[in-house]
Amino acid sequence: QVQLVESGGGSVQAGGSLRLSCAVSGRTYSPFCLAWFRQAPGPGEEREGVAVINTGGGNPYHADSVKGRFTISRDNAKSTLYLQMNSLKPDDTAMYYCAAKRGWCGKSWYSPGGYNYWGQGTQVTVSS
Repeated sequence: QVQLVESGGGSVQAGGSLRLSCAVSGRTYSPFCLAWFRQAPGPGEEREGVAVINTGGGNPYHADSVKGRFTISRDNAKSTLYLQMNSLKPDDTAMYYCAAKRGWCGKSWYSPGGYNYWGQGTQVTVSS
């Protein structure tokens, strides 16, 4: 089993920054895909893939909506996944989730259905 625990969410003004953390524990044999998703408030809002990184190597990927503003990274020694979020916008307001699956991330990394493990989420609120 794999456990994921997010932290670091909060309320900021537009243009501000936050860093989310996800503590990863359990059996995470490489290659292992780690990702950040978000889900905006309101009915019908779908869970959106934000960024992904693989423990087996390769480049991380970021959604076009956050490219140049968000950066995903990981610290293997601390078994922690990060999401540095800069130049935040009100549209970034959402619950942010850490997710994981075994194997390579693949081209469909942004699809939430492929992930077996999820954290409880951390709320990010950006005010204008």
